[in-house]
Amino acid sequence: MKISAMLGQRFKETPAECKIDSHIFMIRGGYMKRVGEGIYSLLPPGLRIVKKIEKIIREEMNRIDGQEVLMPVAIPATLWKESGRFESVGSELLRFKDRGGVDMVLGMTHEEAVVHLARHTAESYMNYPFMVYQIQTKFRDEPRSRGGLIRVREFTMKDAYSFHTSQEDLEDYYKKCHKAYERIFARAGVPEVISVQSDSGMMGGKIAHEFMLITEIGEDRLVICDECDFRSNMEVAECIVEDIEGEVQELKCVETPHCKTIEDLCEFLSIKPEQTCKAVMFLKKNSLEPVVVFVRGDLEVNETKVQNYLHEEIIPDDNSTDTGICYGFVGALNLNFKKNGTVLFDNSLKGMKSMVCGANKENYHYTGVNLERDLDKPVEYNDFAKAYQGGICPCCGKKTISLCRGIEVGNIFQLGTKYTKAMEMQYIDKDGKPQYPIMGCYGIGVGRLAASVCEAKHDANGPIWPMSIAPWQVHMCAIRPDNEEVAKAANGLYETLQDMGVEVIFDDRKVSAGVMFADADLLGVPVRVVISPKTLGRGVVEVSFRDKSFKGDISLDNAAGEIKKIVKEQLAKFDI
Repeated sequence: MKISAMLGQRFKETPAECKIDSHIFMIRGGYMKRVGEGIYSLLPPGLRIVKKIEKIIREEMNRIDGQEVLMPVAIPATLWKESGRFESVGSELLRFKDRGGVDMVLGMTHEEAVVHLARHTAESYMNYPFMVYQIQTKFRDEPRSRGGLIRVREFTMKDAYSFHTSQEDLEDYYKKCHKAYERIFARAGVPEVISVQSDSGMMGGKIAHEFMLITEIGEDRLVICDECDFRSNMEVAECIVEDIEGEVQELKCVETPHCKTIEDLCEFLSIKPEQTCKAVMFLKKNSLEPVVVFVRGDLEVNETKVQNYLHEEIIPDDNSTDTGICYGFVGALNLNFKKNGTVLFDNSLKGMKSMVCGANKENYHYTGVNLERDLDKPVEYNDFAKAYQGGICPCCGKKTISLCRGIEVGNIFQLGTKYTKAMEMQYIDKDGKPQYPIMGCYGIGVGRLAASVCEAKHDANGPIWPMSIAPWQVHMCAIRPDNEEVAKAANGLYETLQDMGVEVIFDDRKVSAGVMFADADLLGVPVRVVISPKTLGRGVVEVSFRDKSFKGDISLDNAAGEIKKIVKEQLAKFDI
């Protein structure tokens, strides 16, 4: 490809909507163009990267006996109604009617479609196990698209689904897919991606892992132990605290004027946050019934844990609903709701013999609260708090928890029989009895992975693409292409390298060296070759690596062979 003929432009200015490096460089470098909110067209450099990632994914899915299929983007809503998700999934699912008035959806995930595909096809135990996968366009009406390809509405995804006749077989395959994912990310140039325990969310199932690229711009909060292998998403990480029992005190109701926050209360009573019982209020999304979670004052409530416990979605209580609660002074004693309400207690409160909490009366708090003594009913404690920096590891028991951020680039789930039961997919076992297959699900966002690699591998001037997914392998710059000798040598080397199977982007434009090199940095190709009157005067071409790890001269006579050798050596690093 000659740059003079390539569609797309590269420029210095940073568009106002670009806030993170990968988005900035992929717009400035002419990889993609915004069409609408969270929707992008890919230009040649971006598409070439995506296609190489897809090739790696296909090879690794085929390696674990995957069978590639293709399912539709537009799906009859009847399938989603069978699974129950047509009603349970929110506005992220794009629903519409076709010209005949039939309810349809745009697939944001394909569990229903794949069960339909396999139902009445794999009817005998002898057809199991099997895995099918696709690389397909999906649409999620994401309310907060951001970061270019990091979070979009329309996206390309590899989703795979395995079917099994036993939990043991699913677990064995789950491990194989986990290793395949490790190979995919290593081959794509980000071996530092880690897997963490995660919440299965709308997907269902009990066991799930996310593959995370650790970076400060990531949306997900990760909980990692510095001493052992414990890694988890904040949503599911168990919060373990040191017991602060205190001494038994007399229960008293004291005036605490204008102390509506833990900070104000602690300052007024000269106590520490961990000596208080904090109330965090939510509403059940459908019924708007209040939910109050009591937690130790120095901790935060984990909303996902609360939702999983209640098995329904919740929203923050913004005080606009008349619940009968005395906001700012909510406590566990004598708490009354105007209508029905739910009260939950976090593990951090267990065993505390004396603490301060709201008195459910304006400007008053109780001191000396002992839940086991002062409540009429036995208290049920559960884990509702967020893990915190320096906390206790649930695995090794040491105070070695650290928090960081990450981008989710893949996920795997053990779905169980959630979808096969709901959609009545069965097979006949060896005893002639009908059984429901057990499913696993495995996803990778292709565009997000490309952007994540850019986020992880760049400098101040642009991306540094790994050879395995770089848009081209060699970037050739002809300085002074109007010079007859330069033009002849550059075009000859370009054609020879192409004949050898080397992927070359050739800057043949009559522009300054500065412009050429700036564009080369934005395109991030691993190997750069410069031909100029000066290099030809020495009978050489100048070769350098985009990551600045090498720069040197190669004889013009041997240039093609030596450059091909360099490319081969670089590619070998990703032969995993």
